[in-house]
Amino acid sequence: MSTFWIRALQLILALSFLVVIHELGHFAFARLFKVRVEKFYMFFNPQFSILRMKKINGKWRIKFFAKNVPYSMTEATDEQGTPLLDKKGKPVYRPMTEDELYALPEDDWRRYPDATEWGIGWLPFGGYCSIAGMVDETTAAGQLVSEPQPWEYRSKSTWQRLPIIIGGVLVNFVAALIIYSAILFTWGKEYLPLDNAVYGLQYSDVMLEQGFAQGDKIIAIGDRKPETTADLVQWMLIDGERNVTVLRGDDTLQLRLADDLDQLVLASGNTALVDFRFPFVVNEIIPDGAAAKALMMAGDSVIAVDGVATLAYQDVVAELQKHACDSVTVEFVRQGGTMTVRTYLGDEAKLGVYPNKPIDYLQTKKIEYGFFASIPAGIEYGWDVLVSYVKQFKLVFTKEGSKSLGGFGAIGSLFPPVWDWHSFWLMTAFLSIILAFMNIIPIPGLDGGHVFFLLWEMLTGKKPSDKFLEIVNTIGFYLLLALVIYANLNDILRLF
Repeated sequence: MSTFWIRALQLILALSFLVVIHELGHFAFARLFKVRVEKFYMFFNPQFSILRMKKINGKWRIKFFAKNVPYSMTEATDEQGTPLLDKKGKPVYRPMTEDELYALPEDDWRRYPDATEWGIGWLPFGGYCSIAGMVDETTAAGQLVSEPQPWEYRSKSTWQRLPIIIGGVLVNFVAALIIYSAILFTWGKEYLPLDNAVYGLQYSDVMLEQGFAQGDKIIAIGDRKPETTADLVQWMLIDGERNVTVLRGDDTLQLRLADDLDQLVLASGNTALVDFRFPFVVNEIIPDGAAAKALMMAGDSVIAVDGVATLAYQDVVAELQKHACDSVTVEFVRQGGTMTVRTYLGDEAKLGVYPNKPIDYLQTKKIEYGFFASIPAGIEYGWDVLVSYVKQFKLVFTKEGSKSLGGFGAIGSLFPPVWDWHSFWLMTAFLSIILAFMNIIPIPGLDGGHVFFLLWEMLTGKKPSDKFLEIVNTIGFYLLLALVIYANLNDILRLF
């Protein structure tokens, strides 16, 4: 399976899981307060659904690739049977009476409005939970009956409606904490401390422009000693610390970074500021590759390319890139002796080998957690991730930050190119944090928009009209849609 499909599958699986548990949060609180949930769908289902099912009289009814079922309502009429219209000339609806419901055919699911219809749509861009009496992306104000019904969302008090709204965000955040705890319990926490960077650090072009040199070791940022590369990114880009102390050989140097470093990094498109340097040692030879034709072997350690000394894996890659579609001499150490071969590189400028990994030479630190210790550690981990993301969010409102916005392609690229459950659950927990935070932002169309109007109602005692909510939710929906389109266009443009 190609790298693209492995990442795509991980993305779809993670987002599907997160959307379902988010909507289950709304569903659980709605049912707790005896509000009818008409439909619960993973993915959207315009016109028809891949799967529809409903529990009727104790038995599940299941249909595949079936047309959607309309809601259990009908157009309202006056005493003469003339359809009633609202101020804009649109039909006014009312719930079907019991007689009208029982007059429907036995297999018409509208006869059983109390039971939730569960389904899977065909448009994989999220999902929804259709709560009766709530104006949202699934229901317009004109579709509501004229008078609130006891089983509707709008008939409940504000203290009951608020948990229904924040239920999705709450479940996403709690789920992230549970996942992080489970990860720590199952795999522990393993990382490469900066103190163990025996070959120094590899810097991006932006960092080199700030005065760093390949192989420098960062020993302090401001008055703090960083432990991981994540600390470096957090403290320099997010916290805005600009004074850095580095060890270059035997010399200690002080560097002052540019005030607009965050914008320079975003403009470069490379937020991986630093990486660990390690030797280029062949682990496996790819048949018919340049190394195979030069009779190189597993265990060979490359020390020079075309006469240029290469002290680390990154140096070898950089030198090879200068010789695409050209012959090159490669110097390496084999069993204590130095050898030199000449070989031809293809257009990818690669030797055709799988090198050893950094952890083969750099000592990692691993912390194991028991079941009970993993719970507070997972909560702390999740909280730190949330705080860091909230701090990073400010960059979205900068010039370069808006250009760096990414859509599904950017999110998918965060997953590893090979299937790894540890990495998958780490990314899923991270996305759950993002989903929770983004949804609570007070923008119409998001959960935070509904929360804002509920808090307004609590403070003022005035409830916004259903029509007003429909208008602002529609505006919010199209703004969010425009943002999604913009982010995904950025992904497409970056491909070229």
